[in-house]
Amino acid sequence: MTSSRRHHLKSLMLSIAKDLLEEEEKEQVIEKRRYMSENCPPVSMPRTMQELQELCREIHHKIDKTDEERYDLEMKVGKSDKEIDDLKIKVQDVMGKFKKPVLKKVRMSADAMLKALLGSKHTVNLDLRANLKQVKKEVKEEDKELRDVGDWRKNIEDKSGMDGRKKMFEAEA
Repeated sequence: MTSSRRHHLKSLMLSIAKDLLEEEEKEQVIEKRRYMSENCPPVSMPRTMQELQELCREIHHKIDKTDEERYDLEMKVGKSDKEIDDLKIKVQDVMGKFKKPVLKKVRMSADAMLKALLGSKHTVNLDLRANLKQVKKEVKEEDKELRDVGDWRKNIEDKSGMDGRKKMFEAEA
């Protein structure tokens, strides 16, 4: 395509767009006039105090109605914005564009970590031994007999001193 042909097509597109914009502006003006004539009739100045009060009541009712509509629209917009944000987050999760930050290794005791997590109000002492269960060891009678016979402490006490040596010689003889 030659440059003159491109220039000619570009100018045609711009002229068509200009005409469309002018038409759209005219339609907006006509629509605005129509809306104003329907919703805002011309104000006739009341001649008495009672007519003036009635006019004020009507205006207040219209103001209340438009405020309600505005509030409803704001809520819808806020809700849709939140949905859009949630969808954006889901899209990012699906696309996998998140990079996990490199975390620094911090040496911290369990007490300090719990204090940091729970705040300074909670002082938590982490005593692991206090949380352990106490287990009672059941001793079988057979084990007890073997232990009494084979208890090395009794043998050493018996053999200690001169009396012990004397007993050793008597036992051998």
